Amino acid sequence: MPKISNKGQAMPPSPIRKLQPYADTAIKAGKHIYYLNIGQPDIKTPKKALDAVKHMNIDILSYSPSQGFESYLHKLVQYYGKNNINIDLSEIIVSTGGSEALSFAMGSITDFGDEIIIPEPFYANYNGFSTAYGVNVKPVTSKLDDNFALPPVSDFEAQITSKTKAILLCNPGNPTGYLYTKDEIEAIADLALKHDIFVIADEVYREFTYDGAKHYSIMNVERLKNHAIMVDSVSKRFSMCGARIGCLVSKNKEVIKTAMKFAQARLSPPTLAQIASEAALDVDVSYFEDVNAEYTHRRNILVEGLKQIEGVKVAEPRGAFYCVAQLPVDDTEKFAQWLLEDFEDDGETIMVAPASGFYSTPNTGLNQIRLAYVLEDKALKRSINILEKALKQYNA
Repeated sequence: MPKISNKGQAMPPSPIRKLQPYADTAIKAGKHIYYLNIGQPDIKTPKKALDAVKHMNIDILSYSPSQGFESYLHKLVQYYGKNNINIDLSEIIVSTGGSEALSFAMGSITDFGDEIIIPEPFYANYNGFSTAYGVNVKPVTSKLDDNFALPPVSDFEAQITSKTKAILLCNPGNPTGYLYTKDEIEAIADLALKHDIFVIADEVYREFTYDGAKHYSIMNVERLKNHAIMVDSVSKRFSMCGARIGCLVSKNKEVIKTAMKFAQARLSPPTLAQIASEAALDVDVSYFEDVNAEYTHRRNILVEGLKQIEGVKVAEPRGAFYCVAQLPVDDTEKFAQWLLEDFEDDGETIMVAPASGFYSTPNTGLNQIRLAYVLEDKALKRSINILEKALKQYNA
C-alpha cells in the first residue's frame, strides 16, 4: 500500500472537532448536547449581507480577481480607517477565510525548518499550518493564574535563534479571551525590530472587547510597518463563519508581492461570499454595540457560574468569546469523552474542548478546557449546572 507522508501523519487533529464522533453517537442515543466547544456564534448574520446575495444581478458566476473585488477592497480600506488602521488597496489580499491568510503569511516568510514563536495556549490550527509548512513552533507559555497575560518579553527573546522568522499573536486571544494591552504590543514590536523578525497578528476578534477596554492593532505601530502582517476575517465579526472570507494586510511590499503568488495559485476567493462580506461592512455601529452587550452578559454568566463550582478556576476574558477553565480532573480529554459517552442529566450533557490541544508544550493544560460562550443565557446557565453535576459524579 502506498505510504502516507510524514507531514500528513504529523498533522495534529483538531481538539475542537475530534470528539464529534462521540457527540454523534450521543445524539443518536437521544441526548441533547449544549455545544460549548466551538466558536460558532448564534448571533444572526446581518440581513444586509444575506440580502446582497439574494438580490445579486449577475449572469455568470465567474472568478473574482486573485486579490479580491476592487469594490470590496475599497470598503475594507474604509472599514480599517474607521478603526484607526490606515492602509491602501495595494496592502490587502482577500483570502478564503482567515486560515488562508495565515497560510499565505507562513508561506511567504518561512522556509522548511524555520521557527515561529507563539504564546500558548493558542488557536490549535496554528500547529496545523506550521506542520503543513514544515515550520517549528516555539511556544512561550502564559499562565491561567496571570489571566493569560503576555509572558515576559525575556521569555520570547530566549526562544529566538537564527531560524526565527516571526512572533505570532492572536489579539484578542483564542482560546483565552485575553486582550493584549498597548504596552504589551509595543514590547513585542521592540523585540521584533531588535531581531529583525516579523510579527503576525491574528485580529479576527477585534470588535469583541469588554469592560471599556480598546483593541490595539499591530498595524498601529508605525515603526513596525515593514515587519507587521495582519490576518483578519469576517467569520466571527459578522457571524459569517460559512462565508470563508478573510484577508491578509501588510505594508511590506515584498510580503504582499509574495503572498499574491499564493493567491494566484489558488485562483480567487469566493465570489458570492465577497458580495455578502462587502454588504456586511455597511451595518450600523449599533450592531457591534448590541453584540458586545450580549457577549458581555454571557461572559459574566459563564465566568461567575464557573467560580461557584468547587475546584474550578477560570481566567476572565476581556475579548473574543472564549474562556479557559481549570477543572479538578487529571485529564480533560477523558472527561470530555465521558461527558458524551457516559453522562447525562435529564437527557442532556455538554461538549467542551480539552485545552491541551491548544498548547504546543507536551503534557500542558491537561486539566483545562476551553469554553465558548456562544449560547444564549438560559442555555449557558443550564450548561454550568450540568458541568457542576458531572464533576461531582466523575470525582465521586
